[in-house]
Amino acid sequence: MDYERVNEEFIQRHLSSRSGERRGRLERGHQHAEALFLRNVWWPIRGNFSELHPEYEVMDWRGRSYFADFAFLPGPVKLLFEIKGYASHVKEMDRQKYSNELNRETFLCAMGYQVLSFAYDDVERRPELCITLLRMVLSRYMTAVVPVDKALLAEREIIRYVIRQSGSVRPRDVAQYFTLDPKTARNTLNRLCEKGWLNPVTHGAGIRKVRYELARSVLDYWD
Repeated sequence: MDYERVNEEFIQRHLSSRSGERRGRLERGHQHAEALFLRNVWWPIRGNFSELHPEYEVMDWRGRSYFADFAFLPGPVKLLFEIKGYASHVKEMDRQKYSNELNRETFLCAMGYQVLSFAYDDVERRPELCITLLRMVLSRYMTAVVPVDKALLAEREIIRYVIRQSGSVRPRDVAQYFTLDPKTARNTLNRLCEKGWLNPVTHGAGIRKVRYELARSVLDYWD
């Protein structure tokens, strides 16, 4: 399916259904960062824009309009996505703006939304990280949103487990915690090493893998 054509139809469909400030916000607000998120992150996961709404209007705790970069609203799930650049969201933010942003996110949580923020630099330079993290979030809500086989689900849960164990586990820890046979546990851990999420720790001559640790690059993502 042609991305450019589908993307153009997606934006035009939302433009044609809006008027006033809601239309103006989409015309002004859908810029490079938002387009990059669609191309680099959303499209590789979904392959369509179903239930996705650009520049989605919600009210904050003061009754003022707030436009999220995107909203994903499949049934009862309500996710808001923000792509945040360092300059506008850190360097140029004063104390009041910072407080307002935190209060808004807390209020939206109370209203049933979950706000997911992605750094512009990651969307541009490390989209594979954004894809992995977004898959993990979406898979919590419905397997139909992101088709994931049992092996991938196991890998995701093992990464979460390793993080909870301060970044290091033994194969038998994984086998016991997930009720897996030792061979399956080791095979899954080795796949995660091949994907760059874990590093093996060997013993003796370096043949026997006794532990697995989160890769340094993965730890950097959570710093």
